[in-house]
Amino acid sequence: MEEKVLIVKYGEIVMRGKNRKLFISRLVDSIRKNIDPYGAYYVEREQGRLVVESRGGEMDFELLIPKITCVLGILGVCPGWKLDTNDMDEIKGKALSHMQAMIGQKPTTFKVVTRRSNKNFPLDSNEISAQVGEYLLDHMEHLTVDVHHPEETLYVELRNATYVYSKFIPGFGGLPYGSSGLGISLLSGGIDSPVATFMMAKRGVEVEGVYFHSPPYTSERAKQKVVELAEILSRFTGSFTLHVVPFTKLQLYLLEEVPEDKLTIFLKRAMMRAAEEIAKEKQAQALITGDSVGQVASQTMQAIEVINAACTLPVLRPLCGMDKQEIVDLGKKIGTFEKSIEPYEDCCTIFVAKHPETKPKKSVIEGIEKHLDRLPALLEEAVKNREIITL
Repeated sequence: MEEKVLIVKYGEIVMRGKNRKLFISRLVDSIRKNIDPYGAYYVEREQGRLVVESRGGEMDFELLIPKITCVLGILGVCPGWKLDTNDMDEIKGKALSHMQAMIGQKPTTFKVVTRRSNKNFPLDSNEISAQVGEYLLDHMEHLTVDVHHPEETLYVELRNATYVYSKFIPGFGGLPYGSSGLGISLLSGGIDSPVATFMMAKRGVEVEGVYFHSPPYTSERAKQKVVELAEILSRFTGSFTLHVVPFTKLQLYLLEEVPEDKLTIFLKRAMMRAAEEIAKEKQAQALITGDSVGQVASQTMQAIEVINAACTLPVLRPLCGMDKQEIVDLGKKIGTFEKSIEPYEDCCTIFVAKHPETKPKKSVIEGIEKHLDRLPALLEEAVKNREIITL
């Protein structure tokens, strides 16, 4: 018997020691959640990989592969065939039909790579590769062997069953979502913060977003843009919670009370405090921002130090060493970039000073802040009146 299967490969999970089973279980749960609506598929655990089977039913690779490669923690997926035998004649036959389906009559260089976990099999890996390769050459005249730089590589794996495949479709790697605690991400409508949120999700951190909304200075369309970015992120996380914090009163208060060149620093400190209150309520372990060192005035080392001092939780900045093009490229890869560049302003952009201070001093900022008597109450009001959107 033979059937179409998807071989799912994961990476650093194998190094997790006694916790490996927990990580694999999370990975299996995420895959099942994504594919269960599309049919009665099975996810089997084998050493070092997972195998998605249909057990006699039809498997639509085009439908299922995107549902699996977006699962965080997966290195990639190999569509192929499972044979319930180690018979060489059947292996050769399936190798031939697979290669014919993959490349047709196109002149192609190839090689065969065999991995033999079943040590009871009488031939070793090199002998199996040689026999399968010879059979392909005999039946496909346009094939040429190139063991160094082949255009196609056919893989034959002998385990309890035999697997034949030739494609590796990459995933995003990382760790299974939710395996590394909870983080609260300051999410705007820009390019950077959705990418930062994704990068922490890729490291297994369960993420929730906080968006600061300032009507009428920011429109409902600006808010909807952030909701749509959260929906894109939910493709990788399965679901997403977005906290929309009304910030107009607090921003207008700061606009009146603090020097214009320092306004952005005070706004950022207020945002960090509000996000930290939400994080404590949710029992999160860290805050997440899209800062990249030196990219804008509020992301100089001096500004980061002053902004960090407003909160006590760790602040994770996964983009801190990346340049803008690297961030843009990743945004395009995960599907957030096109949405991020839509022309709807967020509250930071609206209230930014013409000449913001780039090297603020913590003592000066804290000295001014001591006289902002209404700030604690406005922060409490903003967090209390937030809207919670579950996607």
